[in-house]
Formats: sequence, structure tokens, C-alpha cells
Amino acid sequence: MTYYPHISSSPAPIPRTREGSCSWANMQRNRLSQYGVRRWLAAWSLVAWLLMSVSFCGCAAITNPVANGVPVRILPDELLAESKKDLQPISLSLLRQPPPTSYKLAAGDILGVYIEGVLGQADTPPPVNITEGSDMPPSFGFPMPVRQDGAVPVPLVDPVSVEGLTVPEAEKAIAKAYGDKKILRPEDRRILVTLMRPRHTRVLVLREDSKERSLKIGSSGMRGLPSTQSVIGGAHSGTGMVVELAAYENDVLHALAETGGLPGLDAINEVLVYRGYWDEKVDPKGHAATLPPNSPSLIPGEKQNQKNIRIPLRTRPGEKLPFTPQDIVLQAGDIVVVRFLEPKFYYTGGLLPAREVPIPRDTDLTVLEAVLRVSGSVLSGATSIDNLNGTIVQPGLGNPSPSLLTVLRKTPNNGQVTIRVDLNRALADPRENILVQAGDVLFLQETPNEAIARYFSQVFSLQFVTKILDSGSAQSTTSLRVP
Repeated sequence: MTYYPHISSSPAPIPRTREGSCSWANMQRNRLSQYGVRRWLAAWSLVAWLLMSVSFCGCAAITNPVANGVPVRILPDELLAESKKDLQPISLSLLRQPPPTSYKLAAGDILGVYIEGVLGQADTPPPVNITEGSDMPPSFGFPMPVRQDGAVPVPLVDPVSVEGLTVPEAEKAIAKAYGDKKILRPEDRRILVTLMRPRHTRVLVLREDSKERSLKIGSSGMRGLPSTQSVIGGAHSGTGMVVELAAYENDVLHALAETGGLPGLDAINEVLVYRGYWDEKVDPKGHAATLPPNSPSLIPGEKQNQKNIRIPLRTRPGEKLPFTPQDIVLQAGDIVVVRFLEPKFYYTGGLLPAREVPIPRDTDLTVLEAVLRVSGSVLSGATSIDNLNGTIVQPGLGNPSPSLLTVLRKTPNNGQVTIRVDLNRALADPRENILVQAGDVLFLQETPNEAIARYFSQVFSLQFVTKILDSGSAQSTTSLRVP
């Protein structure tokens, strides 16, 4: 073995002088400081690179121009939609007049009168009248109408006033009239009075909620695919009918029942009654005079011979009704109108499908329900809507669901306010789950945290494989995929 005295198997010891010891410590400190600076710079470089990537790619969660809206918790009450949950249907008994205890005669009634020796002979039985298609009982005698002055004309005596009398009372009044004239002796009086046809009130009913007949053609889809359906016809068309309502049935309820029932969901939930007529002013030459603007005669309800009655079919508890029991009793010439409801919509965009969605007439619609109506994502980050392959839950942790909902709402003064809603908070707090009103525009976006979490879950892929052999050795493999 050759020995080389200038080569040593161990490093030469460092002199333990005070100056040498300080130099060694300073050198180690500098190394650690440089290592820490490099780590700090690398971390901030990565953050800056991520921010630049997100900015250059135009992430809506960062550059969303409507995200800085007014939080719901500080939104003024006048900008909130009015709730409909307190609206209750009125009792239908308020739309009809009470049934009478006895029938009172008036102008328009037709009586059946038989007076032996005057209207009919003793050897001839009185005529019997049966009205087809009516629930009226058979009547006897000859038809005698009650005139506009409330009197009924009978032979040999003056017309007998029967207005406000019952049928038996009218029979006694006619018998008394013949007894006073000494035409019939009391023992020879054989007088029969019956109601042949009750008076009727003619009104005009105009309905804008009628629909044409429609034909539906559909086919069932395959598994996982929606069915298709087409509708032919079914468009709205206005209808007008002249309705004759019998006495004590000449009210709003019977008029609606004769023309199709209560207003449908595509009609305004109220009934209008126009009473009276237009009375034009005529100049001496016979031409209709031109009324000046804002004339009192042009204001509904201001003219003496005009009256407009509004009958709402849904009211709030304790709210005073805008009509009286006399208003629902229809008069000859009244016009009953059921108006068509102009469709009201809200609109969606952003991460929601671009839709125009109708708002229900009688129920409230919250922002969560509005998002679900257009198949929006709510707490479904790891759920797949495609079930053709039988996989409902995707592998992995999934993606965070977007929760930043921005509502653009018009203000009463034709302005606009931006409302920020947190869908995650709206699931637990009803105050955050505000109501949607007509004209609202809903944009669904991700918050910055949700966007970054989705970015990392979709772009970065980290795999770590470790193998431990029986001999005690270990082998590991790590792979990182970045854009």
C-alpha cells in the first residue's frame, strides 16, 4: 500500500479561531437568506403569473362589470318586489245577489192570466204553457206582459199595477179591479194568475282570455333525451257575447258562469263593469261638439251617466273592497270585461342560459327558484346532468358551483339598481332569497375564489405513486401537469 502524505481521507479541520468562527456563521446566514429570498420570489412569481393568466383570459369572476352591486341586506324596502303570498281569493258569494224569499214582479215579467168569461170561456179549460229548456213550472192563461210602468193590461178595466207584488198578491189585485167595476160577481170570479216567463237583463260580456282550439303533437324521447311536443293553434282571441240573465241571477257571477267561468291564469285577476253610455254634446247645427282636453266628462266615473266598477278577485286580508253589493247586480246595457294579462318576464344571462322566462300571476318567485327554472347550477358542482353512461357523480372533488348572482332591477324613476345576491347565503337566509319582479335581469357568475378553485381543479393535475419493495427499498414517482 502506497502512502501519499499530501492526501487525507478526511477534510482538514477548520481553525477554531474567533475570526474564523464568525466568517463561517456569516456564510451560513447568507446562504439561508439567499434561499429564503429565492423561495419568496418564486412564490410571488407564481401568484403574479396566475393573476396575469386569469386577467389575460378575461375571467368574468375578476372582470365582471356588474359584480359590485348593492348587497341584499342593505337594499331599501322600496326596491324589493311586492309579495303575493298574502293575496287570497275573495268569496264567490260576494259576486252574486242573495236569493229572494219570494219573487217580486217588475217590468219585463210575463204573466199567464185566465179570467173566466173575459179571458177564456167557462166551457173551455185554461191554456197550459210549458217553456222548453227552462226549469219554470207550467203556467196557465194568456200571456200578459208587465209594462215599464209596472202595470199589467187586462180587458174591461184599467191596467192593474203589480210592481213589487208577489204572484198571489197580483192575482188578488186583478180580482179586486174586476170586483170594483162590478164586472164579475164574487161568486163568479174564476181568476188564475201565474208567472209565465221571468224578466231578463241583457248585458254584453267581452272576454280577452279566450283561446282557440289547439292540437298537440308529441313523441316520447329515448332514455335520457327529452320528449318533443308541438302545439298547433291555441292562440288568444277576444270573444263577445250578449247574455240574458234571469231576474235575481243578473249578477257578475252568473255572467261569468254563462261565458266560460272565472278568468284564467292568462287574464287579469279582476272583472270590470262599465255602466252607462257616452253622452256627446251636440251643437245647434247637429254636429257633435269637440270636448276640450282633460274635460271632466272624459274622466271615468266623473260623468253622471257613467260608472266604471272594478271587482278584484284576489285581495289582502283586511283590505276594503272597492265595490258595493249594488255594484255586482247588473243592469240592462252593462258591459262586463275580462282583460288579457300582458305577459311579464324576467331575463337570464351569464352562466345561466339566455332565456326570457314568464313570471307567475298569483305566486311569488324567489331568485333561487328563478335560477332553477332555467336549469341553473345550485350546489351541483360534482353532479353530471348527462346520465346516458350511467354516471351521475363525476370522479374527484368536482368544481365549486357559482354563487354570485347579480340582479339588474328598474327603479320607479326609470333608473336602474344593481343587486348582489349570494346564492349560498340565500339557501339558509330567506332575507337573501329576494323575490323576482317583472323586467329583472339575472346574471350568474363565479366569485374570484370559486374561479381560482375551478381553475386549479381543471388545469392542474398532480399524481404521486409510491412503491415499497419487500427488501425495504422504496420507489416513488410524482408528475405535475400545468398549462
